[in-house]
Amino acid sequence: MKVVIAGGHGQIALHLHPLLIQRGHTVAGLIRNPDHAGDLRAAGAEPVLCDLEAEDDLGRFIAGADAVIFAAGAGPGSGAPRKWTVDRDGALKLMRAAQAGSVRRYIMISAMKVEEPRGNEVFRAYLQAKAEADAALRTSGLDWTIVRPGGLRNEPGNGKVAIAASLPDGSIPRTDVAAVVAAVLDTPVTIGRQFDLTSGDSGIDEALSRLI
Repeated sequence: MKVVIAGGHGQIALHLHPLLIQRGHTVAGLIRNPDHAGDLRAAGAEPVLCDLEAEDDLGRFIAGADAVIFAAGAGPGSGAPRKWTVDRDGALKLMRAAQAGSVRRYIMISAMKVEEPRGNEVFRAYLQAKAEADAALRTSGLDWTIVRPGGLRNEPGNGKVAIAASLPDGSIPRTDVAAVVAAVLDTPVTIGRQFDLTSGDSGIDEALSRLI
């Protein structure tokens, strides 16, 4: 399967590339900065230069793909306007390109409790942007899955997670988020599902099986 990842140089994506390749997929990552191309190649992915904010039509960047993964984000140092142009509008552009190009499978990396407004102006914009993108994906007609991790940590994961439609506040290493996304791509029962994700006591395959 050919997989295209928007936000190909993000921290989760850089963990995700080699996991997908180990599963037999080929991977391309969309990046804005050409200086990041070497990092993608080192992770086994093909770098594709694409500025999600500047491009109106992403079709040519995902041509030939079997699945797309939205792992892009404006980042913690950005202001409220970029939450809309990246976290919402970038995801919407990728949906339109997938629909036009008959790329059925779309996995969204979102966040827990995005429908609950809280925090400062920038964080509230981030939550609303993610909530609107998730809502659009649920009605897109694509074969979607929305993965909603809790707070993200940087230490190595242990492959033990909690997955459910709704979970209490929690956190999870980025490496475990990447491992769950890789497993989701190979688990058809996750199509049409949205779930929260934190560290827990279950193996990933076992936790995903409970979504059935």
